[in-house]
Amino acid sequence: MDKLIDLDYGTTFYFNISSFGGVLCFFQVKLKKMKFDSNIMPYCSLDKQQKKTIGEMEQEFLQALQSFYYEGKAIMSNEEFDNLKEELMWEGSSVVMLSSDEQKFLEASMAYVSEDGSDIVAEGPRCSLRSRKVYSDLSVDYLKMFLINVPAAVVALGLFFSWMTSLVLKSLPLELPEPFSFIFTWFAALPLILWLSFTLTNVIVRDFLILKGLCPNCGTENTSFFGTILSISSGGTTNTVKCTNCQTPLVFDQDTRLITLPEGSEA
Repeated sequence: MDKLIDLDYGTTFYFNISSFGGVLCFFQVKLKKMKFDSNIMPYCSLDKQQKKTIGEMEQEFLQALQSFYYEGKAIMSNEEFDNLKEELMWEGSSVVMLSSDEQKFLEASMAYVSEDGSDIVAEGPRCSLRSRKVYSDLSVDYLKMFLINVPAAVVALGLFFSWMTSLVLKSLPLELPEPFSFIFTWFAALPLILWLSFTLTNVIVRDFLILKGLCPNCGTENTSFFGTILSISSGGTTNTVKCTNCQTPLVFDQDTRLITLPEGSEA
């Protein structure tokens, strides 16, 4: 008599009982053919006959990243994304393992899309790939422009005190009660002195502008004056001066606010 017992773990036992020479019992173990599912992660198990390739999984991984970070929406759940990432790591894919530079680029791209990036300001001498010229930025030298008004301010202040002295000599009362003295000093005397200084400056120097910038060749700061001194113009919107350090000719452009080297010169 043979009895067949099927167990859940895939093993079949045969119990054979023979009546020859008594009762003889023995076990015969037979293993069934086991079926292995090559789809290790449940995410990749489409059905029993089909599985996604590594290229398809990598493409879907990148699409999930792009959709989440750039469009702000998820095309899969967190569990599915984690399963996909673990499967790609198991397969040895390099897509999920970002380098430090790739991670910085991803963060910068995310910040740019969200309009939360940092301002990038390039200063100093640099080269233009389009025009193939070395150039540097120009900025207004407010200190020297202020110093131009100092002589006229001294003259205006002297005229004001001369006028005040003439009033004293005429024995006119100059002392004003508070708060009229404060109002006269800050809202009458000071504006009058400033107006006289600017007027005297514009008589001698008109439409002036002082620009400063770094030499594209050696990096030394240079300045250039634009304007008219006693009806003598500085020469238009461009000036050519020599660097105070390396004696390289520099072209100052008032309109573009750039320092460039003349044609044919080498930096």
